[in-house]
Amino acid sequence: MLVGVDEELLPIGQFARLGRLSVKQLRHYDELGLLRPAYVDAETGYRYYRASQARAALSIGLLRSLDVPLPVVGEVLSGAPEEAAGVLAGVRDALEAELVRRRRTLAALERVMAQGLPAAPVRLVAEPARRVAVVRERAAGPEDIGRATSVAVARLLAGGFSGEGAVRLVGLFPVDLGEVVEVSVAVVLEEGWRAAEGVEVGVLPGGVFACATHVGPYDQISLTAHAVLAWCAERRHVVRGAVREVYVSDPAVTAPEELVTRLLVCVEEESW
Repeated sequence: MLVGVDEELLPIGQFARLGRLSVKQLRHYDELGLLRPAYVDAETGYRYYRASQARAALSIGLLRSLDVPLPVVGEVLSGAPEEAAGVLAGVRDALEAELVRRRRTLAALERVMAQGLPAAPVRLVAEPARRVAVVRERAAGPEDIGRATSVAVARLLAGGFSGEGAVRLVGLFPVDLGEVVEVSVAVVLEEGWRAAEGVEVGVLPGGVFACATHVGPYDQISLTAHAVLAWCAERRHVVRGAVREVYVSDPAVTAPEELVTRLLVCVEEESW
């Protein structure tokens, strides 16, 4: 045993077996300050641990097996039990959100398996310019678009406009999705309709649009959008502006698999 080293200390290899971690992991956790050795030999750099540290090593392994990120593992190990519960609640919420996203992806994949690659009928239609009230929301990536759209719709329907008759809602989404996605939802202001104070009013440009009808859940609209964009690319149509989703069905009274949505992609702007 090295001079000055407590006989109760364990070399890193032996401690790794005790704590069920690899030597590489222990070195990494030392660098992160997550699990420091009890002693480091100044001349050789060898790390030594106490058996009492094995509980921390095993706890790290357990939390990592539960997909808890290393920074959160550090907070759990260093905090009080009630603080640890609060920190882990955030991890649970993230895992639940990922599970929802995976289920949506699985449903879309099953649709492709059953029906093949998207090939919805596409046609060209002329759309006039329309006066609209618009609400905008930012989505933190493609997986957050559904939430942002729902928030924007709720804001519009909660007093963003006034008028009589059927409400025509239009969602506007960029063709290329980045880390932050600007989502807009507009309601067409018919003759005599007014937007509430503070709500943005604008004009939805008209033009010639490639159009297809999507039947099914909103979270599978991307499949029909793919078909429209592929149709445009084959015909060398340059896509202009956002992808428009015109919500034909009322989701409050329509089953998800029966929802009807018109998809519009501008290929020729209206001339003035």
